[in-house]
Amino acid sequence: MSGRLTPRSRRAAFRPGRLRAAALGTALATVLVPALSACGGDASTAGGGATLKWASSYFPAHWDPVVSGSGAQFRELALVYASLTRTDATGKAVPDLAKSWEYNAKGDQITFHLRPNLKFSDGAPVDASAVKAAIVRAQKQKNSALFGDLTSIKSVDANGLDAVLHLSQVDYQIPQLLGERVLQIASPKAAQSPTKLDQSPVGAGPFTVTQLVPGTKVLLKKNPDYWDAKDIHIDNVELTSAPDAATVVSGLQTGVYNFADIAPSQAEAAKKAGLDVFVQPGFNANNISLNVNKAPFNNEKVVDAVRYAINRQEFVDKLTFGYGSATNQPFPKGYVAYDPQSANDYAYDPAKSKQLLSEAGYKAGQIKLDLVIPAEDPQAEVVQAQLAKVGITVDIKVDKNWATPFFAKDLTLSIYGTTGRDSAAQTLTAHFGPNGPLNLSSPYEPSGFEAAVAKVRQTPLDSPDYAKVLQAATRAGLQSKALVFTYSSPNLIAKSKSISALPKNPAHIDWTGVAIGSN
Repeated sequence: MSGRLTPRSRRAAFRPGRLRAAALGTALATVLVPALSACGGDASTAGGGATLKWASSYFPAHWDPVVSGSGAQFRELALVYASLTRTDATGKAVPDLAKSWEYNAKGDQITFHLRPNLKFSDGAPVDASAVKAAIVRAQKQKNSALFGDLTSIKSVDANGLDAVLHLSQVDYQIPQLLGERVLQIASPKAAQSPTKLDQSPVGAGPFTVTQLVPGTKVLLKKNPDYWDAKDIHIDNVELTSAPDAATVVSGLQTGVYNFADIAPSQAEAAKKAGLDVFVQPGFNANNISLNVNKAPFNNEKVVDAVRYAINRQEFVDKLTFGYGSATNQPFPKGYVAYDPQSANDYAYDPAKSKQLLSEAGYKAGQIKLDLVIPAEDPQAEVVQAQLAKVGITVDIKVDKNWATPFFAKDLTLSIYGTTGRDSAAQTLTAHFGPNGPLNLSSPYEPSGFEAAVAKVRQTPLDSPDYAKVLQAATRAGLQSKALVFTYSSPNLIAKSKSISALPKNPAHIDWTGVAIGSN
């Protein structure tokens, strides 16, 4: 399924905008961020060389990329795994393991040409057979989180270094889709035992694993066989599951870590501590998820009442410490898929909300709902308070195994955040499509949505009509009664001044050219 929801590990459980499903495409416009200045350095550990000491709030629960999917932890898995494509600073797909690609004239077949003489860290060749194996496994493995992303791929022919993908429809989104979020490629030899791969990852990325303590820590070293090894200047990585948010900044100050994602509440403390704090552009969006197949949301007036009851700015003010923004759609303003025509739909109007509930036949207090979430989350309390103001009673229920009933579409009301997709069309279908993993109301989809997304897929990314077609599909998706988007929040990262500037790739952490010096 195209993107399971991923709660935060340990601290600040389920921090805003950390799931999967959202997107990118071509032009990013205003959401990119200035590069950081390089300075200084951290020495290394006993292993010698420059060492990145990364405290991650999204420490992977799984190291099999098929199981882990494209949630927030794809950044950590990208230390080990490379993909056919990756994303540049404009959000555009550029070569990674594939040096080039081309479509046939009809647009229903794409051939990826792999770089020669590459191998996985276990010695297996990186060739078209490995690409085919990765796609087939993602489509068919029982616990795959990715099969919903790959429905356009009908079959794959492996011809040496040429992987020919036969598509079930015209789809010009494939190079955007098959980046490090959706198709991180593991060694087919190691993947013969997915359970073993999950604990001993084998890829063709910039680093290889030397030790893995599940849920706690991973040690990695530079991969000399990585295709772009000359531009990787970090020798060792210590990836640690981040402790409580309050201790991360002190850990950065004392040198226990030199790189960490941080919560908005910690940003000012990090700045005062003399750390580099930067806002990484991302595609995070949070929403309230409704199941229109269950009462009371099978009544459209109740759905609209919830829409008008939501004060998006309150989420921003209370949860993002000035770093977020209110949104009613899964894309940030300035991104090519953001639809300006939909910007003011269902503005906050509690009086209208109460009126709609009355018209639906409900008196104040008659609707009682369980809001099921995976861990304690202040977002849930904001939802609870806002719905209480219009007469809807919400009881917050924490279920650590929440993903199971969510993906089984058994819940009535929930919340989640997404980290997005590099393909805008895939973001839309994940949220609004009849089989979308993030659509709690499956198989429901808004009228006209399927045709609108098909038109996006049929439009080349460099077409002058692409933005207009894509925004029309967003507009069609937002007619869905199953989702109420609330706010977005960028990724905040704090680092030692010893670590040089990172490339400005939106939502991705790219270690190309990054150096660790001495202060």
